[in-house]
Amino acid sequence: MRFEAHRLGTQPIIHADMDERMGRNINGPSLIKTPAWLPSPLGPYLLYFADHQGTYLRLAFANAPEGPWTIHTPGCLDLSSSLFPTQLLPEGSRPDWVEDESQWYYPHIASPDVHVDEEAREIRMYFHGMLTSGEQMTRVALSRDGLNFQVRPELLGSPYFRVFPHDGWWYAFALPNQLLRSRTGLAPFEVGPTPLNPSTRHTAALVRGETLHVFWSEIGDTPERIYAGQIDLSDDWQAWELVAKHEILRAKLDWEGGNEPIAASVPGAVDHPVNQLRDPGIFEDGDKTYLLYSACGEAAIGIAELKLTL
Repeated sequence: MRFEAHRLGTQPIIHADMDERMGRNINGPSLIKTPAWLPSPLGPYLLYFADHQGTYLRLAFANAPEGPWTIHTPGCLDLSSSLFPTQLLPEGSRPDWVEDESQWYYPHIASPDVHVDEEAREIRMYFHGMLTSGEQMTRVALSRDGLNFQVRPELLGSPYFRVFPHDGWWYAFALPNQLLRSRTGLAPFEVGPTPLNPSTRHTAALVRGETLHVFWSEIGDTPERIYAGQIDLSDDWQAWELVAKHEILRAKLDWEGGNEPIAASVPGAVDHPVNQLRDPGIFEDGDKTYLLYSACGEAAIGIAELKLTL
């Protein structure tokens, strides 16, 4: 089985400077449908996203997945409320490995991964921040309204969680090429196998029965693009293996970076237009499945509908 991605429209759903606060770096989309029990929702659909070096997590709302989207300027969580440090260590006491501080050492929160817990009637948001050591780690925040989140103090694991519940566990893909799991998803995750390519940047996951469909991009690709593959969940998780890798989307349109030079991608943030698609996010709505992605490196968010073919 293979996925095909069909773009919805010819323009991004999120782009730079949609309000006076968000700026120009845009990445890490996570889309949910507003649950019926949510009080006073902004709209039927909520989209969470980030700035690679951001001091708050962004939020937008719309009447349909393809938009149009409106930015909720306050966002949903500020660095000051995240329990992560808000200040750098002073000169002389910073980590030895720090070379380019603009790339690797800055207080921030990013990579929201948002899930509706119907049983608990709350919204979970996994996100990462930076410790004073320079290490990046993941926490989880909980919300009853999708707007205001209370952060739990536990450090759950490495950064860039993409979580998927399965068979009584909460699993997560994370950097660097890790698969983790936790019984509750609220306590620290145990580290398991490494089924993905070591060059994997960020991932998304879609469970269909005993098959896990994985979506990802790879650092160093020329150009960086979105792939899909499968894992058989019926095996012991320590033996999970990714198979059937295939490309599903690469930059084509101008706002995606399709007219930028083709070059190998590198780790970290990017602040100029590049021919790259990153940060896949998966959203299911009834019988439809959508792929969200960061485009032109980290300059916009696009959306496509996924079709499964034999």
